[in-house]
Amino acid sequence: MGPLTVASTEKGIASIHFGNAVPDGAVADSSANHESVEQLTEYFQGKRTRFDLQLDVEGTSFQKAVWGELLRIPYGETRTYGEIAKAIGRPGAARAVGMANHDNPIAVVIPCHRVIGRDGSLTGYAGGVHLKARLLSIERRHRTLFT
Repeated sequence: MGPLTVASTEKGIASIHFGNAVPDGAVADSSANHESVEQLTEYFQGKRTRFDLQLDVEGTSFQKAVWGELLRIPYGETRTYGEIAKAIGRPGAARAVGMANHDNPIAVVIPCHRVIGRDGSLTGYAGGVHLKARLLSIERRHRTLFT
């Protein structure tokens, strides 16, 4: 999957993203972020379907509504951008949902990789569509263990 950086504040996880950058005001410290790293490792091994982490997410009210809805998508399932827009009461806002997904600061834990195009295509992912496909593959492969 490549490098994954976990950064946190005193309030919780502020950023998880592919690459090495750390957002202003956050710290990438393996001891401070031990629990998140452990839970992510379990996820990638197919041993975890839900995360139990304190998050410190900054965004607009619309972005937070989208990200909250993403957290409701069950492990191994997908939703379309339009379905997310409708679920948050903004049925015409599928493109805006896509932008909120793009701006998701906490990859994997806030599962924007579970959002697909209306035709079932894997559209856009900040880490690259190939990573989105791998994350969905991990979930499909292990989903039967948890059902």
